[in-house]
Amino acid sequence: MKQLLSENEATGKAKIILDDIKSHFGMVPNFFQAQAAVDPDWLELNWNREKKIMLTDGALDRKTKELIAFAVSLVNRCNYCSLAHETMAMMSGASEQEILEAKEVIELFASFNAIADSLRIPCDVTPELARQKPVGR
Repeated sequence: MKQLLSENEATGKAKIILDDIKSHFGMVPNFFQAQAAVDPDWLELNWNREKKIMLTDGALDRKTKELIAFAVSLVNRCNYCSLAHETMAMMSGASEQEILEAKEVIELFASFNAIADSLRIPCDVTPELARQKPVGR
């Protein structure tokens, strides 16, 4: 099985979707080419999810969404994903300082999570607390 299906080699459903991806990104990332090579229906499902969640305006702007995706990718140790989302965050307006600060927050909470879990600390800071005592109010 071919590992990547390029937009030039694609036909049918895969071609239509890869062309749509290119129209949004100016290129077709290997992530989507790999899915196209395996199963165009899977590619379609994931591309529709990408458009709905990442490319549609909502309460979070694109830069914030990409910084979250970057954080999740680093925590999950996905090199491809962390590099891609770091790049997309920068292309969405994140500065090098914002990327560095995101890395600092990720490292801090990776260690804090390990401490909380290893000590089995019962959580007393819950959403209910925020409803009762909003920070800064």
